[in-house]
Amino acid sequence: MNFFEQQDIARRNTRVLVVLFVAAVLLLIVLTNAAVAGYLWFGQDYNVYSGGRGGLQGFLGYFSWARFGGIGLAVSATVAMVALVKWWQLSTGGKVVAESMGGTLIVPATRDAAERRCLNVVQEIALAANMPVPPVYVLNDERGINAFAAGISPADAVVAVTRGTIDHLKRHELQGVIAHEFSHILNGDMRLNIRLAALLKGITFIGDVGHILLRSSNRVRSGASERNGNGAMMPMLGLALWLLGLVGAGVAGFIKAAISRQKEYLADASAVQFTRSPDGIGDALKVIGGYIPGTLVHAARAQEMSHIFFGEIEHRLWHVFATHPPLASRIRRVDPTWNGEYIQRDLRQYGRPDRPLGADVGVGRAAIVAAAFAAAAGGQAAIEPDTGLEDAAASAPDADFDSAADQLEERTAERAEIPVAFVRQAQEPLGAQALVCCLLIHPGAALRQAQLATLAESGTTGLTELVTTLAPGVRELGAPRRLPLLELCLPALKAMSAPQFRLFKRTLLLLIRADGQTELHEWCLYQLVRHYLDPQFIQVKPSRPRYRSLHKVAYHLRVVLSVLAHEGSGETAAVFRLAADELDLRALAILPREQCSVAAFSRAVHELADCYPLLKPRVLKAMALAAGADGRLNPAEREIIASMAAVMDCPVPVTPEGIHQI
Repeated sequence: MNFFEQQDIARRNTRVLVVLFVAAVLLLIVLTNAAVAGYLWFGQDYNVYSGGRGGLQGFLGYFSWARFGGIGLAVSATVAMVALVKWWQLSTGGKVVAESMGGTLIVPATRDAAERRCLNVVQEIALAANMPVPPVYVLNDERGINAFAAGISPADAVVAVTRGTIDHLKRHELQGVIAHEFSHILNGDMRLNIRLAALLKGITFIGDVGHILLRSSNRVRSGASERNGNGAMMPMLGLALWLLGLVGAGVAGFIKAAISRQKEYLADASAVQFTRSPDGIGDALKVIGGYIPGTLVHAARAQEMSHIFFGEIEHRLWHVFATHPPLASRIRRVDPTWNGEYIQRDLRQYGRPDRPLGADVGVGRAAIVAAAFAAAAGGQAAIEPDTGLEDAAASAPDADFDSAADQLEERTAERAEIPVAFVRQAQEPLGAQALVCCLLIHPGAALRQAQLATLAESGTTGLTELVTTLAPGVRELGAPRRLPLLELCLPALKAMSAPQFRLFKRTLLLLIRADGQTELHEWCLYQLVRHYLDPQFIQVKPSRPRYRSLHKVAYHLRVVLSVLAHEGSGETAAVFRLAADELDLRALAILPREQCSVAAFSRAVHELADCYPLLKPRVLKAMALAAGADGRLNPAEREIIASMAAVMDCPVPVTPEGIHQI
């Protein structure tokens, strides 16, 4: 399944959305004119001589092109203004959507067993998708089994789950739901969903105005309003606008259904691809079918965002306006042999997670990542369940929770080849800040003292002492562990406050500039931090596709490929030639090292970020293929590719089989 092709399809669906939106606005203009004409027609004095108000001819007499144009302009301006305001609110990042529905951020150091298990599952799927771990929110007041992903780009994406989801799904079922949401992140659905919500709010706003007028008309009228005959017409105008809102809501529902349904089938199939098993997503859907609350969500603002959820948020009498396909149809897509029976469980103990037996434990982190590698290489190897330590931690009593959590940390440290003490520090915001700063501390005594003085001047309590303690150990890890250590720190760094983040970001820049120059690995580290943390705290303008062909960015490709070749472990000319040929740019020649400065590389990468979605993975895959031609990727090559992927808003390509990372 080509996620980047789906991103291109998502862009085309945006054009379809615009066409449907314009048609809906035109319909509202016509109906609003009819409502105003009816208001004026009923508002005139009754003619006792003609026996009425003139009938149909009298009603049509209140239509005019001048009034039609004026009302059309007013409706269009109102809809556009409301849509723009809504877009501005939602484009600030996925966390705004999650928090508006009552979501609470799950911190890495949470003591809630179900939340801890959910974080572990999100980390697994992020590794399988070659993505940074997004923040996870939980809707604690929702018993229904549901989830959603929100944001404009992968960098500001969040995943939100209801309390019913993390309490009542077994681990492999939770993996299927989370993998479903990750596909929405990767294939460009999130931006389309935000646009859809903003435009549809503009359509339904007229109905909101009518509702306000109806409510205001119920208040006690003054004597002046009673003497004024027009005062009695206000409820009629409000009713007319409210009815227009119902029409707008119906049109909005139709547009949602037209845009969203097929994407749910795609996301279900993507969940099977990520987990390499149909049981996760299939069993989750079967549990929902046998669960009384189903996928219902009662959050105040859930209705306007119903199309972003995993399942329907309310019961529907007519499936023509359903934003999701029928549950049975979704199950049969992933499990053609389904016998039609849903999974029934004893869920009377609400708030206590289902405790899976050893045979029911879902695929673990190592297995799911291995499956992703196998899928990229075209393999069909079966997935073996892991030992289930994550499930043990999630379902353990409080007395045993610490022991199980320690075992999880030890396994994480073993996989990443990082000391367990660093893993624990990476779960706390201050410890994560210290570890990232340690990656920039220079081994030279004089420069190191200057950098430590910079840390002391930052005013962050305890940061200087912690860096001083951790820096020797981080330095011993060496370059191969820089990127894994940074990736471990990112989730905890997102738990900082906005002032803390601004200070942290400024401190990083001062540490980098302490020696008066910027090394390539420093640039890569800063770009990874900036790209994945900025959207959490500030509104970031995403890149705008401008280049449809790689030939239009040939010089910028020449720069980045030259840098990769000079920093790589293979033969310089051969690496460049292989990457250029893979991109069908055979006329390019490698630049000398003196022309491959960090500044030139930075400018080139930011230009490449404006390529069309289908071009970006081609560039990164060609670079990974060329860098791994000698059978290994050195730390500099990994950091170059990872930081470019971050700046370009593109997932890191899966390392081809047979290439080792050193």
